[in-house]
Amino acid sequence: MQVKTAKAAVLAESRKPLIVDEIELPEALGVGQVLVKIYYTSICGAQINEIEAVKGPDKFLPHLLGHEASGGVLETGPGVTNVKAGDTVVLHWRPSLGIQSPTPNYRWRGQKLNAGWVTTFNDHAVISENRLTVIPADSDLKIAPLFGCAVTTAAGVVNNDAHIAVGESVAIFGVGGVGLNLVQFAHLVGANPIIAVDLIDSKLDMARDRGATHCLNGAKTDDVAAEIRKIVGPKGPDKVLETTGVKPVIELAYDLTHPDGTCVLVGVPNEKVTIYTLPIHFNKVLTGSHGGDARPHIDIPRIMRLAAAGRISFDGIITHEFPLDDINAALDMVRSGAAGRVLLSVAPP
Repeated sequence: MQVKTAKAAVLAESRKPLIVDEIELPEALGVGQVLVKIYYTSICGAQINEIEAVKGPDKFLPHLLGHEASGGVLETGPGVTNVKAGDTVVLHWRPSLGIQSPTPNYRWRGQKLNAGWVTTFNDHAVISENRLTVIPADSDLKIAPLFGCAVTTAAGVVNNDAHIAVGESVAIFGVGGVGLNLVQFAHLVGANPIIAVDLIDSKLDMARDRGATHCLNGAKTDDVAAEIRKIVGPKGPDKVLETTGVKPVIELAYDLTHPDGTCVLVGVPNEKVTIYTLPIHFNKVLTGSHGGDARPHIDIPRIMRLAAAGRISFDGIITHEFPLDDINAALDMVRSGAAGRVLLSVAPP
């Protein structure tokens, strides 16, 4: 393989800063593996959860992170047919076309370094073919990482999880990278009203620009539930989309949902949630989202066409950019809740 080492941010200990260091790449690509140079990657809340070990003790330490990026294909292993050297690609965590390869064999400081089918906090990465989707070479490489998770997840939540219909009322809790896209896709399919709830006024301003009809700052509103019911009626919104993963917000979102409505949990909680389940025995629906059941090879081209036609916009969704060396500062920015999507400049072309 033409590249022998890479710069990477390694998770060596849970709840500790990542270590930026040199790692060793495999000597050769296996079946279904693709060597990719990572241009830009964005940071998802999922990486914060991995670092904080919210699902319990991490059995895979040390390991690599990241699941949404833009990059360029350098080499392909045996059996790869959907991408070729020279292609510009989006890296995504949802499986798509092609082979699901074995995970790569990296080494770091003389020991095995674990990695999944896609990692993006490293400037060169061995990626499974089915985690890559080819995009036009002239695509905006800083925006492209959003298609690896935030944008496709939001489109899938609206279309596949919530099944939002024209004229249905929608409340969205948390308007960061995913939430802002939930707003504009809900607007695109004709939802009304669309209520955005967040703690940061600047994010609410962006939500309003993308189609939110009402914006509530949860830190400045005495009774968020009462305000939402004033807007949509006493039974609550038809569809409620929760992105924060915060226990009391999840409980509020579910309670607010119309008795015949649907509450979709997009954010992953880090503690147990208490809800009254009786309404589920009737018509209320509570569901979690797994990336909106997105199909990257179908959804990414469709959404890119919408953007090219001016029907949706990703301007301003990326609010902060850091070099890979400053990844821990970037992670702190994500944790602060003040950012939209945070971008890492890894190895721009």
